[in-house]
Amino acid sequence: MAKALKEDRAAAEPTARTSYERWVESEGIPVIKTFFVDDIRNVRLEWWGRKGGYGAFLQMEGAGQVNNCYVCEIPPGKSLKPQRHLFEETIYIVSGQGATAVWNHKDRKQTFEWQAGSLFSPPINSWHQHFNGSGDKPVRYLAVTTAPTMINLLHNLDFVFDNDFAFDDRFDARDGYFNGQGLLYGGEYQGFKFAGNVWETNFVPDVRTFKLMDYGERGAGGQNIKFELSENTTACHISEFPVGTYKKAHRHGAGAHVIILGGEGYSLIWPDGEPIQKYDWHEGSMVVPPDRWWHQHFNTGRTPARYLALRAFGSKKYRGVGKHYKGAVDRSKGGDQIGYEEEEPIVRRLFEEALALSGVESQMARHYQKNP
Repeated sequence: MAKALKEDRAAAEPTARTSYERWVESEGIPVIKTFFVDDIRNVRLEWWGRKGGYGAFLQMEGAGQVNNCYVCEIPPGKSLKPQRHLFEETIYIVSGQGATAVWNHKDRKQTFEWQAGSLFSPPINSWHQHFNGSGDKPVRYLAVTTAPTMINLLHNLDFVFDNDFAFDDRFDARDGYFNGQGLLYGGEYQGFKFAGNVWETNFVPDVRTFKLMDYGERGAGGQNIKFELSENTTACHISEFPVGTYKKAHRHGAGAHVIILGGEGYSLIWPDGEPIQKYDWHEGSMVVPPDRWWHQHFNTGRTPARYLALRAFGSKKYRGVGKHYKGAVDRSKGGDQIGYEEEEPIVRRLFEEALALSGVESQMARHYQKNP
């Protein structure tokens, strides 16, 4: 009986991996599994035949195969191969400049230019091709996609990567689709209810300088803007908080890829009842908190800290996928946020010690007092 059980386990072992994991292995590029990346600008890449450039998967433990992340590089003066796929993808240009062509139908192709800091999303299953606009410098971009969800759900790569269906309701090739203009939502619009910091667009020229709005819910005088891109069910946002401050701890579902755009500091991450883990960051770092793990961001530098969060299913316009978290409601009131008066003493102690080492003065006294 024991031998039979052992043979059964051995026979089942090859199928223990998910369809997405098997696809990742077949792509033949580095797979980096971690909670934290010190600098996305320095990730080692190898030739990626599917793309026609260089790439690596950042298989972040905190993503939980809800979404995934990869880094890709386009050699100087070159372009990647045209691609289309039945999953959403959000692209952040890490370095370089160039252009992207997008089309559902060959006679209705649109091309737009981008630079370091640009953010956009080729509409789902649209053909798209990226071009490096420099003859002597590579382009590097980071993308977060819903590939794990779709590949694991459908487990048919031909259907995912070679599907003729055109989502004309998402991309109609109208003039100015990627011109960077947008619409700021507040209150109710076309039957959807929005907070006043939601910007719908299909292209953000530079997330490093995009104007933000006050966002007091997370504390510490922070600012924020949330994006709705290309009719996606996924979402993203930018947050910034002042020198000498830190944000309230909160938690949510898996798949929030937090990329540091500027500043220096650290994040604390922990699950209920477990030790706190500390990750120091700077421009180019990325951290992905796992599902329902508390996390908290601290600015110990001499400039405001700004980050870009590329998230799993979190669209304000197309809600209904995944659990809804009350990330802006304190835990004492039934939410998924820890108010300053509720946090463990070690949180403030670590912050004060880090500020002392940096020679930066804390600005938290007035924020502690404001906390209800």
